Order: sequence, then structure tokens, then C-alpha cells
Amino acid sequence: MAITRRAFGTILAGSAAGLAFASRASAAAVAAIMPAGAIDTHNHVMGPQSKYPYSPTRPYTPPEANVADLKRLRAQIGVARNVIVTPTPYGFDNSSTVDAVVELGSSARGVVLLPPDVSTTELARLEAAGIRGARLNTGNPALKETLTQWAPRFKSINWHVQIVGQLPIIVSLAPQIATLGHPVVIDHFGGATAARGLAQPGFGALVNLVKTGKAYVKISGSADSVSTREDLADVAPLAKALVAANPQRVLWGTNWPHPGSSQVAGRKPTDLALHVQTDDGKVLNMLPVWVPDAATRKLILVDNPARLYGF
Repeated sequence: MAITRRAFGTILAGSAAGLAFASRASAAAVAAIMPAGAIDTHNHVMGPQSKYPYSPTRPYTPPEANVADLKRLRAQIGVARNVIVTPTPYGFDNSSTVDAVVELGSSARGVVLLPPDVSTTELARLEAAGIRGARLNTGNPALKETLTQWAPRFKSINWHVQIVGQLPIIVSLAPQIATLGHPVVIDHFGGATAARGLAQPGFGALVNLVKTGKAYVKISGSADSVSTREDLADVAPLAKALVAANPQRVLWGTNWPHPGSSQVAGRKPTDLALHVQTDDGKVLNMLPVWVPDAATRKLILVDNPARLYGF
């Protein structure tokens, strides 16, 4: 059962903060797609800046998006649990993420940004608060060294490393990821571009990492950075290829509130960068297209993330 745009997919303009939501669907329509206990593995909580100020060296300035907003989205798309990821504008200050995870309790886990030399004491504090991994940007010049440095420390606390970036960097990291010895999660289709299709350079390496169980991949951010089509039809071949490779290593996430982090000519880092106006209802409707089998959807939406994040 598809959730129609009229019933669910209409974008509300939101506030000046630039948030967009899908309108509420019937419980039956949501349940037809979302199994009980579904987990959205990629969200951000931002602000309020009066309590959680952004880093002065931030690359962009997003509007605020708080826990109450996230709860609203939960109700609309039938998600019971969330993984909150520290966004880049906070640098290594994870206070907003940690406090959000603590507020949501057992229904949330977190992924943070950390310096390579993070202390054992800090790792223990974060682990106790519900954090289950750390994120690395492939623009980090010390990426490979950090992966090596974190591997034994993260393995001892059952954490994973999450990587965001582009396919060429994923290709260069593939041999290291294959021998790292602890889970790696690759965001947003590995930075693939849907219009370039299955043959685009690097996508085969991503598929192989998933197939061999060396990495998880998030089929997330499809309407924000992967596709340029309104109907998102060009994402389906990528999603289906990753699911076919190894459904036990696929995760799903909205990327809410859809940060507008792409560089814009003339925009300074301190200028407000509105969130991408994304129709989460439309994105949710893609799930039965990408993953027609309900049992496999449950694996991706419930079982895989529950195992990885320790829900």
C-alpha cells in the first residue's frame, strides 16, 4: 500500500527554521510499509544555539531542529527509534546529540564526532550515554590513520566507524575497511549519484564491501544528495543492487532534517543555510519499491540496526 502524496506526502512550509514535514498518514498506510519497532538510522538534532552553540569554524550554519520536531516526524512516518548523528557545525562538541539521546532514552542511540586522540574516559562517558559509534568525513586528511587508531579501541566497546564522503574515497579505503576488524557504516549510498547508474566508478567497490559483510551501507539521503529527479526513480537501481548484495548489511535513514550543507556560491559559513525541503512521505513510499519483500524490509528497518546499535 503506497502512502499517497495527498494523504501523507504534502510538505508543510514549517517555520523560518526551514523544517519540512510530511502530513500525517493513516496508521494502516504507515504500518503497511513500516514494521513495528522500525529504526531511522540517520537524524540530526540542532540547537537551540543559546544552549548548544555551533563551532566558530563551522562550514555552514543550519537552522534549529529539536527533539520535539523529531518526535513529530516519528509519529508521521511510523518510526519507533532513532539514531542521532552529530552534525558537522558542532565540530567535536557532542552535547546536543548526547542530551537528545538521553532525553529519548532507550528509543535512541547516537553517533558522534571525535578527535583521533579521544580519551578512554570520554569514550566510556559517551558509551554510557547511549553513543555507539563515531563519524569520519572523507575530507579528513588523517582519515586512514584515524581508522587504524580507532580500530582496537572501538572493538573493545563494540562501536562502529561511520564514514561520509564520495565513492572515489570509499574505493581508496576499501582494502583497509576489509581488514579493519570492526564494523564500518557508509552513509548515503556512499556518495553515489543516481543519474550515473550502477556503472559509475566506485559503486562496484561499495557493493563488494556490502556483499562480503565488511561494511554496512545506509540507503539514506536519496532526495537530498543522491537523486535530482522529483520522482526519485533513478535511485531504485542503486538501492536494489545494495539490498541484493547483502540485505543483512543495509540500513535505512531519512537524513532528517536534511541539512543544506552543500556549498553555495556567495554564502558565508555564518549565513543561514536552510534545510533541504524534502518530502519524507515520498521517500518512505520508495521503500516498498526498493525492498518489495516485507521480511527483508523488517531486516533492514529493525533487525540490522537493532543489532548494530545495541537497541
